[in-house]
Amino acid sequence: MKIDIISLFPEFFAAFFDHSIIKRAMAANRLTMAVTNPRDFAHNKHNQVDDTPYGGGAGMLMMAPPIFEAVEHVLSDTPATELRKRVIFLGPTGTTFNQAKARELATYDQLVLICGHYEGVDYRVEEHLVDETISIGDFVLTGGELPAMIVADAVARMIPGVLGAASGAIEDSFYRPILEGPQYTKPPVYRDWEVPEVLRSGHHQNIANWRLQQALLRTLQLRPDLLERELTGEEERAIKELKKQGLWNP
Repeated sequence: MKIDIISLFPEFFAAFFDHSIIKRAMAANRLTMAVTNPRDFAHNKHNQVDDTPYGGGAGMLMMAPPIFEAVEHVLSDTPATELRKRVIFLGPTGTTFNQAKARELATYDQLVLICGHYEGVDYRVEEHLVDETISIGDFVLTGGELPAMIVADAVARMIPGVLGAASGAIEDSFYRPILEGPQYTKPPVYRDWEVPEVLRSGHHQNIANWRLQQALLRTLQLRPDLLERELTGEEERAIKELKKQGLWNP
């Protein structure tokens, strides 16, 4: 997969590209990521990319031409018509990003993530250039750079081979629509707090059952809204067992 980011501040992404899972995925050629600056496509000697809004109002808007041309440039780098490509604007008016969207976006061959700045962008970008607008939540940020990193990171984890363990992504919170259960590592006892015995038993099925039960309990406590849906047979069996133990108290 190739992920292109359109941003006025390419330097924001230096550390993101150079650490952890993203760095390893790029080194293994499972993922290509690059940042393109729309200033490189400005139409005057001052590299202007923003201007005052028509009709008045506070602040400045990013102009359409530099964004259109930056996006068209990165799309032309992968001209094969059979490749699946998607152009995304990161802004507060979009649909809220979640794990299901990350899985969907991971099926594309190329993503282009457009980072807004200032007071926003010329609406013609959203109306005529992008395939969809995505929001990471109901709050205001200075620009789209942080959302772009969040989306790129979540999508990258869904690409086969990016995570070291084959089941790593599946075990994440929200891969299934419940929270991840508690996890432990060495030492087995710390300040009189013991790692649950089942996790040290080596019995894989019992461990899997315990983890699902704990994930459901955690979800009930912290995000009960995630359980307001048709439960899977596996989840129903786990809840039945929790009820027998007197632990399931909605």
